[in-house]
Amino acid sequence: MSDESTVRINKYLSEVGYCSRRAADQLIEEGRVTINGKVPEMGTKIKKGDEVRVDGKLITEPKHDHVYIAFNKPVGIVCTTDTSKEKNNIIDYIGYPTRIFPIGRLDKASEGLIMLTSDGDIVNKILRARNNHEKEYLVSVDKPINADFVKKMSAGVPILDTITRKCFVEQTGKYSFRIILTQGLNRQIRRMCEYLGYEVTKLKRIRIMNIHLDLQIGKWRHLTERELAVLNELSKDSAKTVDL
Repeated sequence: MSDESTVRINKYLSEVGYCSRRAADQLIEEGRVTINGKVPEMGTKIKKGDEVRVDGKLITEPKHDHVYIAFNKPVGIVCTTDTSKEKNNIIDYIGYPTRIFPIGRLDKASEGLIMLTSDGDIVNKILRARNNHEKEYLVSVDKPINADFVKKMSAGVPILDTITRKCFVEQTGKYSFRIILTQGLNRQIRRMCEYLGYEVTKLKRIRIMNIHLDLQIGKWRHLTERELAVLNELSKDSAKTVDL
């Protein structure tokens, strides 16, 4: 932050890598953030030299470059930064030496690719559903798939008071299919299958945008410079979350 500039508190917490703007808004609503010892209102701006704390802990700007990680999450690991309430959390499992947080979620019963970062701005851009960012999955279900199932999954299914977007679905076996989504509804694939009378027995994410899963389960790696450059190019026109 320059000497003259001001920035909204949620954007500041995102830019310094503390959390996403959405998570920052929640912290502010809960009264866990202070600026110079006072609890701010939503949308309050800060300037250089202001003292920002979360739960009493001083927040400082990072002295290092942002971190971008690809991780092959095992079944049973929970995508949360709340290490005090969930022992099988993704943060402790990876054990990275500086603060990072997951970009989106992959539910406990699912496995595969998830990215983690210290860059709150890229989180906001990737998570915006209307940006049409692709996520690809391999799915197994409990009974044989037929053409009608593929057609209905592709066309859109009513779940969570909406109709899912049209998507690519390809049968890969008697009990399995590949699906590419541009949405991120809660437990979307599982709910879509349940609506059609199927139960998911295995769900594995193999791609997020240009990042492909190429790791053994439980392993992680830093994104390459090339991957990061393409990721930023794909995200550059993305709508960010509203800067409240």
